[in-house]
Amino acid sequence: MLSLTTPFAAWTAVIVSGVLEVVFAIAMKYSEGFTRLWPSLLSIGTGILSVWLIGLSMRLLPVGTAYAVWSGIGAIGATAIGILWLQEPANAMRLLCVGAIIVGIIGLQLQEAA
Repeated sequence: MLSLTTPFAAWTAVIVSGVLEVVFAIAMKYSEGFTRLWPSLLSIGTGILSVWLIGLSMRLLPVGTAYAVWSGIGAIGATAIGILWLQEPANAMRLLCVGAIIVGIIGLQLQEAA
């Protein structure tokens, strides 16, 4: 069983789980409501692995900070891929909101370091 014993390992798990969350969301889009086998399996597998890793990281990290960073990575990543790959809109308000998420994540990280 994987054990996270240092804050560096826990934050690495948060980042990896956030990236897996992005893969989960994009695979879910391509699963077309879980009607396509391979994207569905990819979505389910990455979703489970993402939640497992974030859960492990919370053994060492504050739940609110870890969860906010994890969900922020997922939201920013899915939005970026949606804009860059899926031709979703990139209007000013959407980009401003993504910027606010980024500022929030940085703020939480800085507060955690203090």
